Amino acid sequence: MRGGRVLSGRIRGNAVRLGLTAVPLAFFALFFAYPVAAIVGRGLKDTGRWQFGRIGEVLGRPEILDVLWFTTWQALASTALTLVLALPAAYVFARFDFPGKHLLRAVVTVPFVLPTVVVGTAFLALLGRGGFLDELAGVRLDTTVWAILLAHVFFNYAVVVRTVGGLWSQLDPRQEEAARVLGAGRFAAWRRVTLPALVPAVAAAALMVFLFTFTSFGVVQILGGPAFSTLEVEIYRQTAQLLDLPTAAVLTLVQFAAVGAILAVHAWTVRRRETALKLVDPAQTARRPRGAGQWALLGGVLLTVLLLILLPLGVLVERSFDGPGGHGLGFYRALRSAEASGSTFLVPPLEAVWNSLRYALVATLIALFVGGLAAAALTRRAGRLVRGFDALLMLPLGVSAVTVGFGFLITLDEPPLDLRTSWILVPLAQALVGVPFVVRTMLPVLRAVDGRLREAAAVLGASPVRVWREVDLPLVRRALLVAAGFAFAVSLGEFGATVFIARPDNPTLPVAVARLLGRSGELNYGQAMALSTILMLVCAVSLLLLERIRTDRSGEF
Repeated sequence: MRGGRVLSGRIRGNAVRLGLTAVPLAFFALFFAYPVAAIVGRGLKDTGRWQFGRIGEVLGRPEILDVLWFTTWQALASTALTLVLALPAAYVFARFDFPGKHLLRAVVTVPFVLPTVVVGTAFLALLGRGGFLDELAGVRLDTTVWAILLAHVFFNYAVVVRTVGGLWSQLDPRQEEAARVLGAGRFAAWRRVTLPALVPAVAAAALMVFLFTFTSFGVVQILGGPAFSTLEVEIYRQTAQLLDLPTAAVLTLVQFAAVGAILAVHAWTVRRRETALKLVDPAQTARRPRGAGQWALLGGVLLTVLLLILLPLGVLVERSFDGPGGHGLGFYRALRSAEASGSTFLVPPLEAVWNSLRYALVATLIALFVGGLAAAALTRRAGRLVRGFDALLMLPLGVSAVTVGFGFLITLDEPPLDLRTSWILVPLAQALVGVPFVVRTMLPVLRAVDGRLREAAAVLGASPVRVWREVDLPLVRRALLVAAGFAFAVSLGEFGATVFIARPDNPTLPVAVARLLGRSGELNYGQAMALSTILMLVCAVSLLLLERIRTDRSGEF
């Protein structure tokens, strides 16, 4: 009798797991794997036959090798520079308690949720022609690699601070103190006790920074000019400008292979971090700075935040008010008129604000539904299939969004999925980027729920749906709100895929900014600054609300 109940429970558990994974798998198969495979197929097939020889032909071209080399070394340089500048801040946020700490944490995180187009625009206002640095010292850094590297550090600073700092704040400082009591010096105690515990978190943060910079698009597109091109920018150029699908397909495969390898190593470092440490309450580890050295370190971090994060954002806002007749609202007023931008838009640029909010809201609902089911499935019994499913969910963060967007156009064009003229196409593309954030935010909380609570509810006769509603949902409600906020912010700023599928009469904010920057004239430039400022403020408000909701300071995002 008991054996029958166990067997029945296993069958029901397998059925639940299958049901939970069915929707996410179908979503990713239809709106991610199918469009990407279609682009690759069109590029590598000729008269129905695969032409794998094109891979060697494309990769043997000197200009493509230059792109691959630049993509790799700028990602390595960006990662190294980010670690150098952000690790001191991770320590400060982990070990120091000072006034305004939570507000400063939110400020540091704002760049991470900003669209890359806004990041590029902010640094263009700071380092470009007629920018702040040009006016102050006659120095221009746009179209140089330094502008790209600094913008990448700006964008990824929070990844290191939150990933490494979140773990650092939970490491018991008494272990290091015990080593010092036994005769070890301050540095030796840190090197032998704390550093080994931090290595998995540092490695995970470094891999995420490398991933984001390796696949950089908006920043390089705006700041790099014709001299610099990453894989993602080159895929866009080959697809949209040269219509060379074979080259774009080969580059997509190269990027896909690189991203897969990065994510595999990242998953390994995350598993090490989750299982190897005994953590304590972060409230027990933070204290006020002591001595001149610690106050100097805090001051240095504050100065870095001021120059690296607040200055570009401040210059962006200032440029949005700096019109031909002096500072005012002229650029913002011009956003209400389509004629003010010439032939750039069919509708007033200000309508892009409403379009973006509407699209992002729908994309958030889709991401919560798909990502919530996926996170629930991943809390079940672990195994290779589960880990593979987890890696699949992360792929949209690194695989070419340009390929996905163009793939939408050539695959979703026949009934019953003829969506090329439908507004839902944009939220679907945005949701692909939002789902990984929902999963990574909800998964640690769901895994922390005591499984005996679910078993007790099931024994009392509750269905799986009711178990979720009565047990899991009350415990993860706060994480669900945080996941929704992150999904909304990243959906709002999605650019790589949206630039292909957003209709001219319904542009999103990032697409509108890119179009304005692509046209000459002070008015177009000013309107781009104004739209970027609006987009930055929406993202910043979303992030500040998340900081008020969030209680768990660890994690990847």
